[in-house]
Amino acid sequence: MNIEQRIQSAMERYFRDLVSPSTPPTLRGAMEHALFPGGARIRPQLYMAVAMVSGDDSPELTDAGAVALELMHSASLVHDDMPCFDNAQTRRGKKSVHAAFSEPVALLTGDALIVMAYQVLLSQSEKMLLSPEQSNRVLKMMSVLSQGVGVPHGIVAGQAWECESKVDLWKYQRSKTGSLFTAAVFMGAIAAGANPEPWREVGESLGDAYQIADDIRDVVGHFSMIGKPVGQDVEHGRPSAAQALGLEGANLEFKRLIENAANGVPYCDGRDLLRAMIYKESERLVPQKEYQKYVKLAKMQSSKAETVV
Repeated sequence: MNIEQRIQSAMERYFRDLVSPSTPPTLRGAMEHALFPGGARIRPQLYMAVAMVSGDDSPELTDAGAVALELMHSASLVHDDMPCFDNAQTRRGKKSVHAAFSEPVALLTGDALIVMAYQVLLSQSEKMLLSPEQSNRVLKMMSVLSQGVGVPHGIVAGQAWECESKVDLWKYQRSKTGSLFTAAVFMGAIAAGANPEPWREVGESLGDAYQIADDIRDVVGHFSMIGKPVGQDVEHGRPSAAQALGLEGANLEFKRLIENAANGVPYCDGRDLLRAMIYKESERLVPQKEYQKYVKLAKMQSSKAETVV
């Protein structure tokens, strides 16, 4: 079973166990809509890869952490798409939760997924005869997850920066996107009983790169590429690396951060595989051939416009 299959199996298992048939059917349907089939699931993949190269001596706890991360990420997407924020009608190539089930149900769905993330981790204490050391791992994982989601530097803080009149771009992006990547690598190490600190550079650099990639794709992408509307940063007046650095500058910064993330992988048995995973993900995020085609076309159109003038 590869990492993606392992995550999918764990997601299905925990959903079946925790979201029982007695759950209000519309809410249950909305939660399932938000989680399955899912996106790239890069955060739990990164988390699980770190846990595996760190020993993965508690596989059930590793599975629980992967599910908790994906639940938190999915909850943030459900809330982010709502009319009070982006009012996005699509997500992952299908209707967003509020578009498919209504705004009140979307709000409750996001809330339910957040609570479920902690239920998943706590369930390990109930299902397993954990040693004091393993119980301490669960507590540390919950603490790291809370920091990645809450204030002052988590997802909630990142979303809140959009409500401010003056925004520090890098603080905003590090909170909105980067925080959960750092949480992912830290939680992966902790789940396996390893020191998380050597993984900080990987999490922070990859998180920053992911947000810059999102800004680039918002300009050069199209719906079929990213599964959601494009041009949202300009429409909603949000801070963007593509605007702050220019498109070329943003792409160069993206590449630099990917190199930092790859070079930051600590020396371990799976180092080469992890580095390959990072480079593969970077090409999925910003396909350089597609990017260069867009830049070339934009320059041609700009040149024609200048000639007409």
